[in-house]
Amino acid sequence: MKLSVGLKVANNLSLTPQLQQAIRLLQLSSLELEQEIQIQLDSNPLLEKIEDNNSIESLNSVEANENKDLTSELNADHLPNDLPVDTEWDDIYTHQSTALATPEYEEREDNRQIHLSLKEHILEQVNLLHFSRVDKLIAYCIVDSLDDKGFLDADLTDILIAVNQLLREVDNDEDVEEDEVIVVLKHIQRLEPIGVGSRSLAECLQIQLETIKDKTPFLAEAKQLLNYYELLISNDLNKLLKQTGLSKEQLTNAIELLKTLKPYPGLEFDQQESEYQVPDVVVAKKDQHWNVQLNPDVMPKLRINSFYSNMIRRADQSDDNVYLRNQMLEAKNFIKSIDERHKTLLKVATCIVEHQRAFLEQGAEAMKPLVLRDVAEEVELHESTVSRVTTNKYMLTPRGLFELKYFFSSHVGTTSGGEASSTAIRAMIKKLVSNENPRKPLSDNAIAEMLKKEGIEVARRTVAKYRESLHIPSSSERKVLI
Repeated sequence: MKLSVGLKVANNLSLTPQLQQAIRLLQLSSLELEQEIQIQLDSNPLLEKIEDNNSIESLNSVEANENKDLTSELNADHLPNDLPVDTEWDDIYTHQSTALATPEYEEREDNRQIHLSLKEHILEQVNLLHFSRVDKLIAYCIVDSLDDKGFLDADLTDILIAVNQLLREVDNDEDVEEDEVIVVLKHIQRLEPIGVGSRSLAECLQIQLETIKDKTPFLAEAKQLLNYYELLISNDLNKLLKQTGLSKEQLTNAIELLKTLKPYPGLEFDQQESEYQVPDVVVAKKDQHWNVQLNPDVMPKLRINSFYSNMIRRADQSDDNVYLRNQMLEAKNFIKSIDERHKTLLKVATCIVEHQRAFLEQGAEAMKPLVLRDVAEEVELHESTVSRVTTNKYMLTPRGLFELKYFFSSHVGTTSGGEASSTAIRAMIKKLVSNENPRKPLSDNAIAEMLKKEGIEVARRTVAKYRESLHIPSSSERKVLI
């Protein structure tokens, strides 16, 4: 093989650090972006956040005023009696009031509420009961086996083994029997909330019915229904009427009484905090036109620190000057990446609003089919860029707060040759089910036929898939006979 030297010209796309940073910032949510900005502010002295304009004052002017005041005082012909000081007496030492005077800080009662968990709430009540040490140990083991719903998530045999093992560890030769565990469990089930520690939903409802006054109407019928718990759960009302011998009126009132009970007593102690999302884009209608703008509360305002930038000397190659120059370059690139992120987000959001104007005016049933490729071609960006900029970004509209991904959906063909959005079809299915006759609920075939009359070609299996995604039960489960 002959070796030779030659020139070759070719185009090559390389991801520079600036481009990598811009791509990474695109996919960050508003909270993640705020954290990233804070990291940059802490690490780069030439980057600063713009605060209120009234409170901004350059370091040069502050130092100049301080030096001018101090120099003029010291160069005077005679020294004044009171030289300028840094602090005042009252800034450090506060007046100590006497016992007869009004206290400096008013003593107030602490009104903060402490939210106890379910197990802590039950243990507080257990400690008030007159239990022996062994019974209290059994109660602690039972409470430790409760799940989030308040049900007992362990067999009595497992609790018995655990109690006996703990007794042996403390050199106690006493053996606990299963009957003792059942007695302690019944005491716990009568604590607040009633029914905690039940082993099934039927047992939980039965315990709550036992605490209701005997003179309550249809109490006996409600207890009788719990004997046919499986038929009640499956909503098989015809068999319930035959096997219980109750009339329709008695069955209806008994079911209404059961609905007043708490099926899961532990859920009220669930301390799941609500997650609040801050919108990145705000859409509002003004003069028959939909305006799209970025949320000013999440738009960071950054700039280059003028004090440190003035210290940079062009021809100086010292370590300090090189450091400041590099930090200034990084700060400029970061500000530019933030600006590009906002421009891209606004461009994509504006395109989405133009396509989904019918949704904003009429609702989810008017949603148009839209995919990432359509927006990418219109705004002249790559699909991956559109995907990044719509991830974890939220739009506030007059119809609510939606993630930008919500406005993208697949399509289904129509009889007229057009396309219908899957989101719009889900909204139609939800509306049809909400307006149906509870005694004769619509089947999936019936819903498909009704959609076909509206010009939407959709199969029964597709209707079933959309219905399940909306958490709507089947027609047999929705049927109400009485």
